[in-house]
Amino acid sequence: MRFEETSLQGVLLITPTIHYDNQCASMETFNRREMSAAGIPSHWAQDNFSFSKKNVLRGIHYQIVQPQGKLVQVTHGAVFDVAVDLRRSSAHFGKYVAMELNDQNGSMLWIPPGFGHAFLVLSETAGVAYKATDYYYPAGERTIVWKDPTLGIQWPIEGQPIVSSKDAAGTWFQNAEIYEEPIEWN
Repeated sequence: MRFEETSLQGVLLITPTIHYDNQCASMETFNRREMSAAGIPSHWAQDNFSFSKKNVLRGIHYQIVQPQGKLVQVTHGAVFDVAVDLRRSSAHFGKYVAMELNDQNGSMLWIPPGFGHAFLVLSETAGVAYKATDYYYPAGERTIVWKDPTLGIQWPIEGQPIVSSKDAAGTWFQNAEIYEEPIEWN
């Protein structure tokens, strides 16, 4: 696996080595030793999976209580994946990093606790699997509106995405609850 720092400290792009033969392609999607060496947790609270159609936009989600780190991978299709730094003490507070994750390159994104997460489906359908460092806690979940002008995320879509009522009712970044204290994840 190759681990690359992104423009946001702590957010890593992970590219697995894909092995091909005349019957299939295979890759490691988790290796405790390598991921621990890169600073990614090796113990997970839960695994999650979502299936969405083209132009569905999910997020920007985070948990203010029981913050979750997420190891995100696309099992089929392609998404535009976004992490937003919501840690007030960070030099990158309010900044985002975005990249395409797809089933061809198997790339994963490690998003530490303290970040918001969102994705836009680029393919006809997409499956997104992710490991979370803490349990889902509905009372602690928050949503920032995907089109917040302060964040200025450049979504690769013409027109309006398909968003859930929960995501449409999210708050603006300037009014959002954010992480006031540094968050440890190792």
